[in-house]
Formats: sequence, structure tokens, C-alpha cells
Amino acid sequence: MGILTPALFFLCLGYLVKRKALFSDIRRALPETGLNIQIMLFNLVFTVPVIVFAATFLSSFWHSTGFVMYSPEDWSGWRVVAVVIVAIVVGDFVGYWRHRFEHNSFLWPSHAVHHSDTEMTWLSLERFHPINRLITFAIDSSALLILGFPPYAVVANSLIRHYYGFFIHADLPWTYGKWNILFVSPAMHRWHHSADEVAYGRNFATIFGLWDWAFGTHYVPGPCDGPLGVVTDEMEPTLWSQLSYTFRPKAYAKLFRRKLTSDATPGE
Repeated sequence: MGILTPALFFLCLGYLVKRKALFSDIRRALPETGLNIQIMLFNLVFTVPVIVFAATFLSSFWHSTGFVMYSPEDWSGWRVVAVVIVAIVVGDFVGYWRHRFEHNSFLWPSHAVHHSDTEMTWLSLERFHPINRLITFAIDSSALLILGFPPYAVVANSLIRHYYGFFIHADLPWTYGKWNILFVSPAMHRWHHSADEVAYGRNFATIFGLWDWAFGTHYVPGPCDGPLGVVTDEMEPTLWSQLSYTFRPKAYAKLFRRKLTSDATPGE
């Protein structure tokens, strides 16, 4: 299923970093990891086929609208490596803003499922609600299709950002020091999942921390050792609760309260 290699990689890396403490960490994370695997299998069976269909639909749709700015042939004069790098930079920039939108809109109830993991490990990347997974694919892929990137660049962007996503979700204390302004570290993304209010609305990028630095959302005071997860959204650690949460009216109550607060004038 494509996870055996990263599983072996993170097992070896975790042992090199933590030694025997790794095994107690694995035992503590087992319940959340089991739920991550359940959601991953659900998406594999039900969501991935929809994504495969949507890939063909999106390509035809954007070409039919005439909004496509370039064609794959326009990139043919570039070196393959250069095209892939540009696609990754663009993909990460679009992903940054899409991720911010997920945290500040009606998309939050589906994205909250990803943040409900209280023992974040590399497999937390597989905890995504199907709706969240589909919207992510639609927005990120549409941006690359409109710019006419060749299929190999679109695939490379998806694979590289996906596997780097595994890495930044891993339970590693690395901050990258000053380099975290340029690149997202595991500690930087762990702060994004922190239950501490001071870290809310921070660290949205996947690869390039530069986006967070440029747009005022960069936050890496050091390794993140505090509690993780969301304290404002009530989800049981079961597959049904995670999948049904986004369809519950109370999941959107916070959004309506925020709108009422913002619409109110002083003295009301």
C-alpha cells in the first residue's frame, strides 16, 4: 500500500534519535495510529477512486474553460529538474493558502479530523476526512493544471510534497535552527498541531517555511513538547465519529458564533 518503505524508514530513524524510548512512544501512540490506519484504508477504498476520476474531469474542465494559461509544450524548453522545482514551489504556495482557508472557513469541520490526533506520528498524514482529501486535491491540482505543468511535474509535486508531509508529521524534535525560515521542520509542523492557543493559526506550509515567514504565520520557539490535538471540537476516536463529524450542525457552531461576533458593533 505504499507505506511499508516509509514505515521502515521512520522506525529506523526513530530508533537512531530516541533509542529505547521509541518503543514506549509507539505503545502510547498505538490507539491513534490504529485509527489513522482505519481512515487511510477507508480513503484507499472509497476516496482514491473518486480522485482518479476527478483528475480526468479537472483536466478536461479547465481546458474547456480556456483558463489554462500555458500548455505542457510551453515547458518543453525547460530542464525537467527546473520544471519539477517550479511545480513544487507553486504547489506549496497554493497549498499554504488552501491550508489557511481550511482553518478559517466552513472547511474546518472536515480539516479538524486531521488535527484530532493527540499523538502525532508520521501516519497522522493519513488522517484526513474524505471531503478534506478531495478538496485538497481539487484546489492544488487545479492550480498546476491552469499553469499547464506537464504530467510528470504534477506527479512529482504530489509525491515529493506527500512524502515530505510524512516527514514533518514524524515525532522528531528537529527545528532546523535558522533554516526553519526556509524549510518546514518536524518541530515547526508539530507546533501547527499544538493544543496551545499561542500556536493557533501558525505554520501552514508543507515544505517552504518561507511562506509562513513572509505572511506572518511563522512560529518555532523550539521543540514542541506540549499537548496536541483540538480542544474546541468534540470527536470520539472512532472511525464513525471522525467521518460523521463534518456533517453535524454543531461542528459549524463556532463559525456562526465568530460571524455574529465580527458583525456586532460596540455596545450591542
